[in-house]
Amino acid sequence: MSKNRYRQRSSITGALIVIAVGVFLLILNMKPGLDAWSVISRYWPVAVILVGLGKIWEAFAFRNSSPDNPFFDPSNAAPGGAPAGPSSVPSARRAYPQTQYPHPSAMPYVVLVIVVLLCVAMWRSSKVQASIHDTQSIELGAAKTVSAILDVPAGKVQISGGADSLLSANFNYRASDGKPTIDYSVQNDRGDLSITQQNESHIHFATTHNDWQLRFADNVPLDLDLSIGAGEGNIDLRGLDVRNLTLKGGVGEINLDLTGPRKNSLEGNIKGGIGSVNIRLPKDVGVRVHAKGGIGSVFAHGLTENDDEYTNSATGKSAATINLEIEGGIGKVDLTQEP
Repeated sequence: MSKNRYRQRSSITGALIVIAVGVFLLILNMKPGLDAWSVISRYWPVAVILVGLGKIWEAFAFRNSSPDNPFFDPSNAAPGGAPAGPSSVPSARRAYPQTQYPHPSAMPYVVLVIVVLLCVAMWRSSKVQASIHDTQSIELGAAKTVSAILDVPAGKVQISGGADSLLSANFNYRASDGKPTIDYSVQNDRGDLSITQQNESHIHFATTHNDWQLRFADNVPLDLDLSIGAGEGNIDLRGLDVRNLTLKGGVGEINLDLTGPRKNSLEGNIKGGIGSVNIRLPKDVGVRVHAKGGIGSVFAHGLTENDDEYTNSATGKSAATINLEIEGGIGKVDLTQEP
């Protein structure tokens, strides 16, 4: 009887899987423009986590209900359902050998939760399919120096030089991400620039549909404060007159290029999150990097290491110096000097 009960319980999981496939196909038919595979590729780790949690729950439930457990209640396992005293424990064990003893399965609940989350994610994505493109340009005005605070909640950001104005910005995003907002003001010859992005729910998902392309003027002294929540950051500061750099990473990859000639020194503070931080450094400009890897490692190529400090052959000899404080998170920090 126990074996039949176990098979019946297993069949529920199969039925829920069939239902999940049916719901998936139904949503695709109702929303032909839905990019379902991007939703699945984005959230499949959640399914893996739920399956793992279900297996943990099953293991604890089996251990607590097994006749070999000293806390096993034979009244729940004696044949016929009749209450049994301590003397009936051996008979309970004979009635339920360990290889056949029925134990509760969490998989039906796990599949049900996955189906619900998949439906919510797909339905939400069906409402935000339209991609919005926005272009903005900010003039320098009377400012002689500029402080820029950039807060990228999720997605991809590319920063480079070569703009004719102070800032030339191209944004690609979806309505659910919220519209990026640029604020700029000038006071006492100093410009204050900020770019933020808020949506109605104040929740952002790591999505490649949010893409910022920012180009700054080369000849403007700039203090740059950049925060990236989840995604990828490609920061190319070649040719830009960045004096102070603060970079905070969340989940994803950060690529920072500091190569090329430099007239003024750069002070930088970089905090990595979960992911990798890759930094390219110049050969003819002095470099002094103090780096700690966190839960991860620091790899240096072409630099001289002394404890946690890394320098190059131009340190102390060039007119300008790049000083970096790097605090790695969970992942690697890679320092590479240009050839």
